Amino acid sequence: MKRILLLGDSIREGYEPYVRERLAGLAEVVAPGENGRFSFYTLWGVNLWMKELGTPDIVHWNNGLWDVHREAPRDELLTPIIDYVTNLKRIAHELQRTDAHIVFATTTPVHPKSEGRSNEEIDAYNQAAVEALVPMGITIHDLNARVKEDLSGYLSDDRLHLNQEGYRMCADSVVEMLGRYL
Repeated sequence: MKRILLLGDSIREGYEPYVRERLAGLAEVVAPGENGRFSFYTLWGVNLWMKELGTPDIVHWNNGLWDVHREAPRDELLTPIIDYVTNLKRIAHELQRTDAHIVFATTTPVHPKSEGRSNEEIDAYNQAAVEALVPMGITIHDLNARVKEDLSGYLSDDRLHLNQEGYRMCADSVVEMLGRYL
């Protein structure tokens, strides 16, 4: 049975139980017990998590919502785009050392009136991620586009996270993507 490692932020945490449920008996789905937060945090933790959870055959990973966040008193984004790209490449390099098939999920959109984040910035970070990771042989899973299909139907009241319908839809999309590699 193949081992799938799910890495990422609270969006991953939201769809993770549904992915695990849908792949029961088909794959062993593992994930850190903590939020992967921003890209530098995931870079810091990736090897620790793999030691704890075992070498994966497939990795499905995301970072971005934290990276494009502004929190007072800062006016700038948490992670400048150049650092974001550097962090993603370094994470990808660490994951590639396992010989696992790696899938990067684009950052999901937020409500247009979300505080601290904008979809324009998310789109720019997603584009930079795609441009950096595709040449490395990383598969891109466009969860951003999937959520945009029904933004008002998939977002929770906090305008950032998904509601249960949104998490179930993402889980279905993740399972469909990962099914290609099982």
